[in-house]
Amino acid sequence: MALVAHIDSGKTTLTESVLLKSSYLSTAGTVDTGSTTTDFLPAERERGITIQSASIPVKWRDWTFNLIDTPGHADFGMEVESASRVIDGAVVLLDSVEGVEAQTKGVWTQLDRYGVRSRLMFLNKLDRAGASFSHSIASLLTNRLHPNPVTLVLPIASFNPEDYTRAEPGVQGLIDLVHWEMWKWDEDGEMSRHQLPQSISDLERSGLIHPTHPILPHLLPARTSLLDSLSMFSEEFMEVLLGLSPEPSSYLTVTADKILPHLRKATIRSDVLPVVCGSAFKHIGTELVMNYVGELFPNPMDVIEAVPQTNAPLRMLAWKVTWDKRKGWMTFVRVYSGTLTRQSTIFNSTRNQRERVSKILLLYASEAEDVESLSFGSVGVILGLKYTRTGDTLLSTNRSSQSTSLRDIVPPPPVMSMSVIPHSHSDLQPVQDALESLARTDPSVRVETQEGQILVHGLGSLHLEIVESRLKNEWDVQFELGRRRVSYREGLGPNDPRPVQNTWSTDIGGKSIAVTIDFALRALEEHEEGNPAWDGNIVTDQTGELIRSPDAFNDPLDPMASIARGIFNTLSNSPHTSLGLSHICVQVKGYKVHAEHAPSSVLAGGSAVLLRDCIRSAGMGPLMEPFIRLKVIVNEDSVGKVVKDITEHGGEVRDLASGSGSSADVEEDLEPYPHDSVYIPAQELSPSAFHSSQGDASSSRFKRSIFAVAPLSRMLDFSSRLRALSGGHGLFEMANVGFRQVSELRKMEILREIGRA
Repeated sequence: MALVAHIDSGKTTLTESVLLKSSYLSTAGTVDTGSTTTDFLPAERERGITIQSASIPVKWRDWTFNLIDTPGHADFGMEVESASRVIDGAVVLLDSVEGVEAQTKGVWTQLDRYGVRSRLMFLNKLDRAGASFSHSIASLLTNRLHPNPVTLVLPIASFNPEDYTRAEPGVQGLIDLVHWEMWKWDEDGEMSRHQLPQSISDLERSGLIHPTHPILPHLLPARTSLLDSLSMFSEEFMEVLLGLSPEPSSYLTVTADKILPHLRKATIRSDVLPVVCGSAFKHIGTELVMNYVGELFPNPMDVIEAVPQTNAPLRMLAWKVTWDKRKGWMTFVRVYSGTLTRQSTIFNSTRNQRERVSKILLLYASEAEDVESLSFGSVGVILGLKYTRTGDTLLSTNRSSQSTSLRDIVPPPPVMSMSVIPHSHSDLQPVQDALESLARTDPSVRVETQEGQILVHGLGSLHLEIVESRLKNEWDVQFELGRRRVSYREGLGPNDPRPVQNTWSTDIGGKSIAVTIDFALRALEEHEEGNPAWDGNIVTDQTGELIRSPDAFNDPLDPMASIARGIFNTLSNSPHTSLGLSHICVQVKGYKVHAEHAPSSVLAGGSAVLLRDCIRSAGMGPLMEPFIRLKVIVNEDSVGKVVKDITEHGGEVRDLASGSGSSADVEEDLEPYPHDSVYIPAQELSPSAFHSSQGDASSSRFKRSIFAVAPLSRMLDFSSRLRALSGGHGLFEMANVGFRQVSELRKMEILREIGRA
């Protein structure tokens, strides 16, 4: 299971709370003091953010979880990508003050991409002023995350009803609607559990909750709504409800053991999205989160097509590779069948290489424990692998001849680059070796040499900062960085993309060898989506089947793997601008080698040269640059200045909203999911948000949200501009929305910037 969310939603804090409650820690660390277990890198503790995902086994009641804490910043999206590939379920955190944010939708899409169906929503930070349970549930529907969120837990802000009238923020208790019990925390943080009576009249007389408390009228409707919603997805459970007496309180007599099996099936199928709440910082709701993860999430046997036999051959996926100065290369694996033992030899079917396992570790964040074996469903770390990279399939050697690769992990496309300049000629090789090692640990880092200059491409400005610090601190290399610039792309030109000839020849060992390759090229239509593995292009064979990227072929000697390698090299470097090419469909209509026993490199070279001729004959195409979606929160008196700045820098304001709440995706113009059939708790259950929403809208302190789309290249220094425009009160978040074609005027500006005008 993974914890995923927008940055600063409390993932690492919840991880610390889980480790404390599971007795792994005696005291919980905090992000502010840099003492957390899973954020152990110096850069993470210095910045107070998560940079790399960290795995830790957690024992909870009768379950063992492999918990993965992931970064929330979009610049480290590759870490979420690799974790999403191997998990069975995800806890998605939401800051209950902000609701759904930009990267919440980003990680949600990543989970969709890898088929992670089982999810649990944790509404965090309910102790903060302005936190709203009802607003958070509504934002799930507005932003189309799930059509059927079901509330499993209701918050009690205070057990003193007068605190509700004073709009006091807080969370002192939780009502578990499934188990029909109350969890109560006192001032010292001590927790007590109380079973609730099975009728409202008994509940009012019990003294557990004050008779005038505002939550009392909402308890029966909340449980009734939960059971009715669940019955929509289970005929068997519908029969249970139909067999109840007509009394309103009869829904309170349904026990948890009758509810949970149907709720679990609906969660595994993604029919419903269970929602719980609390405050990770105060350790309120942590036990409920983990209890429901254990009760509702699938175990490894629930999410595979066929349960492997006890003597099944070994099959693993390498989902992450890291470098450690003391331990060397560390390969994180998930075992999908069989058992891995120490000192065994395994076969990497992706690289067609044999590897030897020297040690097997269970990693508790930065602390390692040696183990003798890893069994089915386990997540662990292997030492000693030399060739394995992220996304590779590892098998037992006796199965290598009939190997089938597990699904690959595709890194997000880079949007920013910088040049790396070694201090001296003697530093060149160490810098290149360090960059190659770094790209192995982080596949979202791409390295290329362009006109004698080493370029490093990353997912954003912060990502490149971390790349710089890792090169210096982990690999001790000497270099300087050039100016950061955005990674642009070029499309297909307007002319006929046909080469002068479709045959290429070369001399090898005194013999002339010729290859003939027929290509058909066209620009992608607006509605067509490019393949991320091909940097937004589509590459197919003569039948129209997609061709995998060069690294995804099991057999590197496969002729199509060689052709793919040549195509990949050409598409990464345009003959007109040296930019990467994107939004092109390349079809390999046929190929022929006019010699026997020709090396595979001939096909790679021939396809690169012939495709380059096609692109050159098409002429220079349109240029594209990465755009971002902006959400800016400022005081009302700063709105005009910020809107003016965004439009002057090539942006387009799409929407203005009151407060700091989220808006529907104005870019995709999608209708929100209907609110009618979903139980949304009353606003008065979140007193500080309910009363603050009645504030004076004419006040200059009243917040406004600006939603805009803008070119990334013009927004690199937006943080300092916003600080000046808003008097230091502005906040903003951005999310990548892909590459877009630019105007002719902007095209000339870009060509001058890259020295091609």
